Amino acid sequence: MRRPLSILFLPIFFYVLLFTNMQIFAKDRWDYEKTGQVTWDIDTKEKMVAITFDDGPHPLYTSDILDVLANYNAKATFFVLGAHAKKYSGLIYRQFREGHEIANHTYNHKYHLTTSKELKKEIDDTAEIIYEITGTKPALFRPVGGTYNDVTINTAVDSGNHVVLWSWHQDPEDWKNPSVNRITNHILKNISPGDIILLHDAGGDRSRTVESLKRILPQLTKEGYKFVTVSEMMYRTEIKDSSFFNLFLN
Repeated sequence: MRRPLSILFLPIFFYVLLFTNMQIFAKDRWDYEKTGQVTWDIDTKEKMVAITFDDGPHPLYTSDILDVLANYNAKATFFVLGAHAKKYSGLIYRQFREGHEIANHTYNHKYHLTTSKELKKEIDDTAEIIYEITGTKPALFRPVGGTYNDVTINTAVDSGNHVVLWSWHQDPEDWKNPSVNRITNHILKNISPGDIILLHDAGGDRSRTVESLKRILPQLTKEGYKFVTVSEMMYRTEIKDSSFFNLFLN
């Protein structure tokens, strides 16, 4: 028996309708930036950048990175994993003692945390460990892999965090273990005031990241750049008027 063409094309019609609606209602970077809840980089003419490190701490690479930062009086923001923070609490305390910012990057670095309940537990467990070590809870959160949607953003914000990604042009993909020259050149050639630079201090061999940092810091210092935490860079710009800083005022 032959089916009417209208029945045959009905599933295709609904698929097209669904896809179209998803495109219409999908949010992009600019939608989230307008809320003041998510930051990729800072609009400023002041020569300052925020170097960030994900996935640590690591007993070797984080320690080496802290040594390099200290040599140039540079401050950084470390988006740490709760599991690693618990294991290497001494490094977390060192970061805190030396004036760096400690931020939240979930507990176990799980991808595809699909429910708010799952994500909230990862965020809260990590925040509690950091609090036990430093006496302060982190105010910044970076989602695993930089993936985000309404669930991710709303859960992080409801947990008392501002969401921080990174400048699109400042990801040298050091997690792929490229050469020192490639990491260094990527950052130096694309540098701009207000950049949030993405690097990693754990999750693999990060010796090339450490060596790159030894080249990046002196060159940018020579160019007049200052290295500050994400929160300091936000505070020194117009973002200081956003709801993020109500976290510190309430």
